[in-house]
This record gives sequence, structure tokens and C-alpha cells, in this order.
Amino acid sequence: MDVGRLAAFGAVCAVALAAGCGSGGSGGGVPTLNWYVFNEPSGGYEKSVANCNKQNKGRFKINYQRLPTDANQQRELVVRRLAAKDSSVDLVGMDVIWTAEFAGAGWIKPWTGARRTAAQKGKLIGPLRTVRFKGQVWGIPFTSNTQLLWYRKDLVPKPGPNFTWDQMISQAVKKGKAIEVQGNQYEGLTVWVNALVDGAGSSLVSQTGKVTASDFALKKAASIVKRLATSKAAPPGLGTNKEDEARLGFESGRSVYQVNYTFIYPSAAMVKSPKDFQKRIGWARYPRTVANLPSRPPLGGINIGVGAYGKHKALAFAAAECLAQPANQVLASTLGGLPPTTAATYNDPKVKKGFPFSALLRESINAAGPRPVEPAYSDVSLAIQKTFHPEDGVDPNSVVGQLKDRLDKAAKGKIF
Repeated sequence: MDVGRLAAFGAVCAVALAAGCGSGGSGGGVPTLNWYVFNEPSGGYEKSVANCNKQNKGRFKINYQRLPTDANQQRELVVRRLAAKDSSVDLVGMDVIWTAEFAGAGWIKPWTGARRTAAQKGKLIGPLRTVRFKGQVWGIPFTSNTQLLWYRKDLVPKPGPNFTWDQMISQAVKKGKAIEVQGNQYEGLTVWVNALVDGAGSSLVSQTGKVTASDFALKKAASIVKRLATSKAAPPGLGTNKEDEARLGFESGRSVYQVNYTFIYPSAAMVKSPKDFQKRIGWARYPRTVANLPSRPPLGGINIGVGAYGKHKALAFAAAECLAQPANQVLASTLGGLPPTTAATYNDPKVKKGFPFSALLRESINAAGPRPVEPAYSDVSLAIQKTFHPEDGVDPNSVVGQLKDRLDKAAKGKIF
């Protein structure tokens, strides 16, 4: 689950996994397929399950196994079952950063032939990049998310199409206001750095954990992080702020810009002072790292994978396709604020109503730069976080060597 989604609902509702719930027959001999995915609080996922059970009555029944909303806890619980070759795991709601790890370990099945075609049909390019690993497709994109640039349109001009981070910092300093970002040493920092590096023209890390970004891209990303952190546009607590702290800072009036997920928009309607706060918010595409290259916004979301050890794999593929159908993506969007992965759904009136910025959202997700699709992703992410935190201590001249050294140690199982 992406970090923005965690912030959207705040409270964690940890639900214990059912014991002994293996794949098997339910009433009347209909196979039960367990879908392990986070406990989505709006009811969108629950209704998607109900829809598929109704549509496929007699073929299979999907059992919604609710995982905690904390991404690390989700991964730990699912990995524990998959590593034990637990046949109860028929379907997995996978964070977009799990693909390579799960595929590399043999825990999920590839989508081949007609199934591969179905998994990719009509999907936006950004989400498709998150299910591809070593030439194969390992899941079907279901829900997505990305960050937009939110700004106070009553205080600063509308950002132009080539609006850069450097321009934004200068504008904020001129206004005596802050820029809200996610600078804590956690996944949100990796998201920020990855978007900056990708926006400079090269991907950060290869599927083997080697740095593929150019020295220029890494240095430019580091210079932006350093400049913001040491400027008057740095928000209080930059090095400990996450998505919700950014939201609160923006709502408090201390900032004129923030990069964040779409949950901040409905939250703005709840601000009491000024009463018309939501009407004062504008939105634009994620800022550019360099003026002559388009930005590569962050990308999150949930893909559905088929477990390698389930007893009803053919039915599991069918169930995954059913869950990810456009109608259910619209449900997840309108009820839970989770953007769709299928391009055509952005023309649905319900989606447009929920996201008045739906055209920009679709554009941003389509152009987004996924985080590294790498089997040892958690180590890669930690190396990035260590290198770019604290932000005011980042040295653009040494960042290239530091990151390469930490990734090399991570690949060899050494402490960095």
C-alpha cells in the first residue's frame, strides 16, 4: 500500500489473520479463494469482493482476509505465509514495490498468454511498469496513487508547465512561506528522492541493485534536497515530517506549496478557518527536477498477484481479473479515494466528481516513475534514506559515492 494511502485515513486498524483458512470448498463444494490485502476502511474493497462473488456464484467465493493498514506489517504477514508455502494464499494485494521480491522468490505466478493480455488491457503505463519484472507480468494493476503539487492560488501564481523545484523554492522564500514535503527517514523520503532523480533523466537503480542514475541526476537531486533544507522555505521538522504532517502544515497556513497525495483535497474541505480553504487550493503536475525534462511523479498503488501455492490457481487468475475490473476500480475511487489504473475509468462521471483534477491525475499516473523494481527493495530503499537524511547534511559532491557504497554493501549483506 502506498504511503499516501496510509496518511489518508490515519488510524491503523490491525486485524488478526484468520487461522487455518486454507483454500478449499465452501458450502456446496464451491472453492474459497483467500485474498490477503490491507483492511481498506471505506468499504470499496469489500464491495468489490461482494460483486465478484455474486457474478461468479457457483465457480468460486472470494474470502477477504484483512491485513493491517501499515505496509510493513502487511508485507511481514504475507511473506511469512508465502515463505512457508501456505496454500491458503490464493490472491495477494501487493504494494507496487513488492513485485520483484515476490516474483524472484517464486511466491507468485506469472501472467502468461491470454492472462497477460487481460492484465495489461487498457491500463495506464505507470501502473504497468510496476507489475513487470524480467520480461514477465506478475500481477494485474488494481488501484493507484500519485502526488500532485498543491498550492495556495490566492497567494502564489499558477505554476507554469515547466515549473521546477528551484523556481518553487525561490517563490516560497520570496513569500516567506514553507514548502511541505515528506523528509522523515522512511519510505516517503525514498519516494521523494526517486522522483527527483527520475525527473533528471535516469532511473535510480537497476533490477540488480546497481546505481543506474547519472552522476548529474544524483547530484541535482541532492542539490534540491539540500537547498530546500537549508532555506527559509524548509518547514519546521522537515526531517521528521510525513504525509499527514505535510497536510497539517499546509492547512495551518505556514506554507504555499506541498507535494502530497490526493487525500489532502477532501481534508481541506474540513478546515474551519478560513472557511473557504478548499477553494483557495490549486493543483498542478509534480515539479520538474530540470526545466527541459518532464517530471516523473511518484507512484503507489495495489496490484493483485496469484499465490504460487494455492490449490485453485486457474480460478485465482479469474478472480483477480474480476476484482480489478473497471467497475470495481470506480468503487475504490469513489468510496476510498483510490485512483484507478484503467485509463477509460477516468471518463466515468463518478470518478470526475470525486477527483475534479482527474485529468491531471490520469496524466501524472501515466507519466509516473516507479520506484526500483528490485528483489532486495527494502535494502535499496534503506540505502537511499541513509544517504539523503538528514536533508540539511546532504553533500551533492559526495552523494554519488555514498549511495553506490551503501548499495554495494547491501548487496553483499553487510551493514551500512
